[in-house]
This record gives sequence, C-alpha cells and structure tokens, in this order.
Amino acid sequence: MMYEQTGQPRVMLAGTGSGCGKTTVTCAVLRALVQRGLKVQAFKCGPDYVDPMFHSRVTGRASCNLDSFLLPGNVLRGLFLKNSRGADCSVIEGVMGFYDGVGATVTAGSYEVAAMTRTPVILILNARGASMSLAATIKGFISFRENSGIVGAILNEAGEKLYSYLKPALEEETGIEVLGYMPRMEDCPLDNRNPVAVAGHLAAQAERSLDLSRILELASHAPRLPEEPSPFDGPDFEPAETFRLAVAKDEAFCFYYNDALDLLKETGAELVFFSPLYDRVLPGGIQGLYLGGGCPELHAPRLSSNISMLGDIRNRVGGGLPTIAECGGFMALCASIQTEDGIFRMSGVLESESYITHRLPRFGYVEMTARRPSLLADAGHTIRAHEFHYSDSTDNGDGFFISKPSGNMPNEGWEGVHASRTLHAGFPYVHLCGDPMMAVKFARACLEYKDTGV
Repeated sequence: MMYEQTGQPRVMLAGTGSGCGKTTVTCAVLRALVQRGLKVQAFKCGPDYVDPMFHSRVTGRASCNLDSFLLPGNVLRGLFLKNSRGADCSVIEGVMGFYDGVGATVTAGSYEVAAMTRTPVILILNARGASMSLAATIKGFISFRENSGIVGAILNEAGEKLYSYLKPALEEETGIEVLGYMPRMEDCPLDNRNPVAVAGHLAAQAERSLDLSRILELASHAPRLPEEPSPFDGPDFEPAETFRLAVAKDEAFCFYYNDALDLLKETGAELVFFSPLYDRVLPGGIQGLYLGGGCPELHAPRLSSNISMLGDIRNRVGGGLPTIAECGGFMALCASIQTEDGIFRMSGVLESESYITHRLPRFGYVEMTARRPSLLADAGHTIRAHEFHYSDSTDNGDGFFISKPSGNMPNEGWEGVHASRTLHAGFPYVHLCGDPMMAVKFARACLEYKDTGV
C-alpha cells in the first residue's frame, strides 16, 4: 500500500506479539529522530501507562494513548490530530500483536487504531532462531485483513550477517520493504531509571542499522485526516468559574492520561501538582483531588510515615472534597497496604485493607454500570474502563456492576468501586475523554464544594 504525500507524517510500529521488541525499537526510532533535530510526537495503542512514560522522556513531548475501546473513533482521531500539531512526525507504538484485540476479535487493537487513523504500519518481528519462516509470518500478517496497511518490516534481535542475506529474500517473497534490523542489546534495558541514556545507545544503533530516512518517507505518505469538530466544544466546557484541582504526581502516583488532564482544564480546573510522598499536606485552596494510579506498594514505608499528609487526605476527603482515586490512589485511601515487608498504615478514608497478590486478580477491559448516582455517573449509566493490578482489597466497593465486554472471556460480573456524590475510588481506570460528561460532573461537584465552604 502506498500513500500520496499529504503533510501529516505518521507511522505505526506494530509487532507480531508481545515480547517481539516493540518498545525497544520504538524508543530507538524516537530518540534517533529527535537527535536528527525533528519534533516527534509519540503515541501508544491501548491503555498502557508505562510505555508512554518512556516515550515522553525520550522525546521531551508528552506521549498520549490511542485506545479504541476507551475512546470513540471521532475522539481518538481528534486527540491524535490535537497532539500531532507542530510535530514533524508522529510515531504510534502498537499493543500486543498487531491483530490482537478484545477477546477473540481484532476490535480495540493496533489494527483498528491504524485503520481509524489511516496510518502506514511497519511490522516488527523477532528474528532470533528464524530465517525464511519470517517471510511466511509477514505474508500472513499482510493477508489476514485485506487492507492491513503494512508497508514495511523491521527485524529485531538480528545480526548484520543474517540481515544481509535475509533482506532481499524477504522482500522478494513478501513484496514489502525490510527497513533494517536491531541486534540483541542486553546491556540496554529500558526502565524508569535510565530511559534517556539507554535510548541514546539504541538510537546510535538505529542510525547504523535502520533505514530511518525511508521510514520518514513512508510516514510522509500517510493520507491526510480531515479535521473533525471537537467533542469537547459546547457550553459544558465553557466554565463560568475555575477551580483548583490537586493532582498527585511523584514516584508512587504517576499514571494519568495527559489528554484527560487537558480535558479537566477545559472544564475549568487549575491543576495543582503535589507529592503524597514528600509534601506535608494537600495544596491550599483546592476544591477537588485526583489520586492517580502508580505503585504506592513500592513506596509504602515512606508514604506511611508521612502522617501529616495522610491525615490531611483523611480529613479533607472524609469532609466531602470531591475525589477521584484510581488503583494506586484507591489503595492510598484504604486503611492499610500489606506487602512482603509488613502492613503499612494509609489514610484510612475507607475501612478496606489492600494487599499484594503477585498475580492479576482482575485484568483487561471492563464495562461499569452505576448502581446509584455518584461523582462520575448517573444511576444506570455505563462507562468503559480497564484493570491492571497485582493488588486486591478486602472491600472493593459496590457502586458499579462491572463485567467483561462482549467478546471477551470469561463473561462474568462483579461489584466494585466506592462511589458517592463526592467520591469515585476503585481499581478500574477510566479515561475521562471516553465519556467527557464524567469530567463535567466532576468539575460541577468541585465547584459545589467550593460554594458550600466545606
């Protein structure tokens, strides 16, 4: 598939499956393009928070999620266009395998995002222990859907010698370009401590063994996407007043969708960032609180020792401060967190106790139907969310009936989320942009809190 040049350069780096090297190759390409002096905008398919954090540090621009389960198509495209403005090239990292979606479908996977955004796709394959079988894999991915969008391939964990004789054979067999290789680089693990330094080494290798100029050329041929009306326009997003919203952000609480934070600003929020680990109390003059996800269990001793902060959270949230607390934020509202090192006291807003399970007790996309009116949803309203956590709680709440979406297995339901007029606290993550009225309801509650003088 070949596109005419149209002025919205973009490319997706997708994989044959998890573990094929998508994030490593993506960070190598991102950093190499940045070092060439380009402004590069990164995106991640799906709900993952960790890979976008790597992208952001490597590029110096906030990476954003494109999740076609959590976001309607027009919203997804609109957010893509908004975040791509001013960039020389956008690079979308896929999730899992290119065709892996919800359950036994291609829905909500990389393929669907590529189709929605009409983005050329470069397939990443792990070449370790393989040769011409790679041609069969590539041909299978190209033909599995009539309009796959796959225009090239990259071999990961391949040596120069293997690549030199495989490239012409693979191109002859598949009809697409093989755009380079990345060797196995065991001394370059990506983690939260050193992504920029590691990406620098990966970028140096990418300059040697990837055809970056050709990748940019293919990206430049992506068809132009028409501008769509913003779903966030209208009177609900033209606040008569502003309010101060405290947002937890440090090593323990760092999982947020940047677009959701931008949406909150559209509703009138002045974001005031603070650290539950290091600050003594909540910021002054706030009318709302957002405790995002993260890994508080890894910082439980320090968090538990910050008695003044935990006490302030307990008093303010217990006094009606409108609060969203997701996953790690929910754990901070519990009475305690139990880890292998002991039991650590938390704020005690809720009587439930959280504990580490070393497994994923609930994982994947879910649909949540409100059982009563609450901070983010009216009774009977259904919102989409996802769960990914190795912890559980003695009381996960009963504000919503939660079930797996159609097509996902197993199809079962359960109760979850502590929900009231001023509180939304539980393990599931929501994307406010997927249902913007959640942000509006939250903003209205914050303004009411200010008006009552609580």
